[in-house]
Amino acid sequence: MALSIELKKFLIKNGACEVGYADITNFTPKPPLNTGVVFYITYPKEIIRNMENAPTPEYLKELISLNSRLDYLGMKCEEFLIDKGYNAYAQTKKRLGTDFGEFNSFKLPHKTIATRSGLGWIGKSALFTTKNYGSALRLSSVLTDAPLDIGIPILKSKCGKCMECMNACPGGAVSGLNWNYKLKRNEFYDDKKCEKYALKVSEENLGKPDTVCGKCIFACPHTQRYIKKS
Repeated sequence: MALSIELKKFLIKNGACEVGYADITNFTPKPPLNTGVVFYITYPKEIIRNMENAPTPEYLKELISLNSRLDYLGMKCEEFLIDKGYNAYAQTKKRLGTDFGEFNSFKLPHKTIATRSGLGWIGKSALFTTKNYGSALRLSSVLTDAPLDIGIPILKSKCGKCMECMNACPGGAVSGLNWNYKLKRNEFYDDKKCEKYALKVSEENLGKPDTVCGKCIFACPHTQRYIKKS
């Protein structure tokens, strides 16, 4: 479909690394916006290469930068679709703010749309994971009623028997269970344990407590293949 191709080219031109489209009819928080547009930007390899032992100031700075760039992309996508005559709502960090639920998750997480678009799966560390970049990326999404070419959903993990992120997690947040779309996050991953350790390690290494760590991102074999590429 021409619109799907045009929108993908537009988002990549404005900074996205990859773009996908998903049918979110059964769980959209804003009916009748039943299609999700999802996109991500990857972390630079050199930032992740230095993340083996602890979060770094460079990692935190890049995380903040990526969030800002993703919000910009979301609004550009929203404007693009509205200009084409459709309704759209960008799920920007600025709009969603700190509107987290009980388990530190939004009503419709970006990664849910991403798995339904076929771009990747949820790793054992509860991070969105792709074959080409591991989990060294950040996501955002836009809800719309535009007719777009829907991807083939990925409904179960591709991590297999790999336990690298579980072994790398000092907080014990990763259970080792493989994700599938029927599981709730807290059934295979403990966000409270992750948060507790992240606050500790960030204070030690960044000078102030924050919910950043990154050890599971670094440990993922798919991430390792990405950062080792020349």
